Amino acid sequence: MLHPEDFMRRALELAERGAGWASPNPMVGAVIVKHNVILSEGWHEEFGGPHAEFMAVQRAGALARNADLYLNLEPCVAAPGKRNPPCADEIIRAGIKRVFVALRDPDPRINGRGIEALRRAGIEVIEGLLEREARKLNEIYLKFKTTGRPFITLKMAMTADGKIATHTGDSRWISSQRSLEFAHELRHRHRAILVGIGTVLADDPQLTTRYFSPHPVGANGRSPLHGTEDEGERSPRNPIRIVLDSHGRIPVDARVVRSSHQIRTILATTDAISLDKERALQHAHVEIWKLPACDGRVDLHALIEKLSQEQIDSVLIEGGAEVSWSFISQRLIDKILLVIAPKIVGGRAAPGPIGGVGFARLSEAISLREITISRLGNDILYEAYVDEESTASS
Repeated sequence: MLHPEDFMRRALELAERGAGWASPNPMVGAVIVKHNVILSEGWHEEFGGPHAEFMAVQRAGALARNADLYLNLEPCVAAPGKRNPPCADEIIRAGIKRVFVALRDPDPRINGRGIEALRRAGIEVIEGLLEREARKLNEIYLKFKTTGRPFITLKMAMTADGKIATHTGDSRWISSQRSLEFAHELRHRHRAILVGIGTVLADDPQLTTRYFSPHPVGANGRSPLHGTEDEGERSPRNPIRIVLDSHGRIPVDARVVRSSHQIRTILATTDAISLDKERALQHAHVEIWKLPACDGRVDLHALIEKLSQEQIDSVLIEGGAEVSWSFISQRLIDKILLVIAPKIVGGRAAPGPIGGVGFARLSEAISLREITISRLGNDILYEAYVDEESTASS
């Protein structure tokens, strides 16, 4: 005998199939149930495509009448700018009897109006089932809709003794192949990836999504779609690439520059960049964002504001140590993902994952909450959120 929580978990599993592809829309899954049997399912496969509720109702047909519907997010209503038909209307027309909704949609065009429309039509609506899980799934969407600012994830990898490289600078590869795949899934899920000029000069990275299974891999180290039918191969999404480079030191033959005609690439810089370098980069199709300087470096608050204006809802920071410190010290991080490899490097000169001067007092330190620890092959994944009281401006 299945219970309502089981059907809502299934809706959450289906929703996660849209990770990356559905953005900037939320991930939504829908399950239609009658007499404790699943009649049909749907999920929002990609931005601009049919919504989960519409897919599930269409697949159920006449059987949807007097059935229950499970949704991890409130159904949409008619609103300016929406491409798809209002899902609340589809649910009403289908004759659904009862709807379980995990979470209200904070989009000001919806925010309770979908639930209100269902109730006016005589449909029973039960709210809050697995709300915590639903919030975590759509944490990027929820932050952007409620604050207008991007969700910022800091991802780091280090040895068991806290090193990101040897004292000679050797850093490949600290973590396992499984962790590498996880890192590329994160790139797929985030709208943008950000590194500092130090990382570009040292590693000349591509910052693309290559090592990725079409079925998203969760932080628990296994596919959340395990045991479901194969939906076929899909190409992962490359994030927008952002290089933080206050003085325009990036080489014009760097790999991110050479491929910028294919993948949107942004150089976040200041007026310190030379006119010749600016012209050469623009010729290579690199976007130049000239931002205000703070102590000779790009003002990160101005960068966040620009990201918001560009509707970039999420940023994955992959280093290096100085960039990580800059964002942490200014309390601009929402989530930290730390991969710990079972290796010992040692050495006083071997760098750690966070640079900068550091906080002078423990009372100034960033506090973390909702900590989970899981496995990525032989590596350990430490996942945590920055305590809201430690976040002044994000």
